Amino acid sequence: MTPIVGTFLSILSSLTGQLGPNYDPLFYDVMIYIFGTMMFTIFLLGIISFWLRVHGWSYKDNRERWVDELDRHFEREGIGLIPDNGKYW
Repeated sequence: MTPIVGTFLSILSSLTGQLGPNYDPLFYDVMIYIFGTMMFTIFLLGIISFWLRVHGWSYKDNRERWVDELDRHFEREGIGLIPDNGKYW
């Protein structure tokens, strides 16, 4: 446990040592660039995954297969149809 605390304190002291007169602009610039690059990559992957989810790889992937199977089953069994005899209106 002591080595973990010591490692944490040394990392913390190196980070806080960047504040004040020991400020190293390159340290923060590189950190911001790396963090910004990671966030932009995650943003792009989110857009790509959303587009693939909506549009799919091809035409048939627009709707998942189980949705098509459910539609065929409901149409065959007449489930979910609105009655047209006026009894419910």
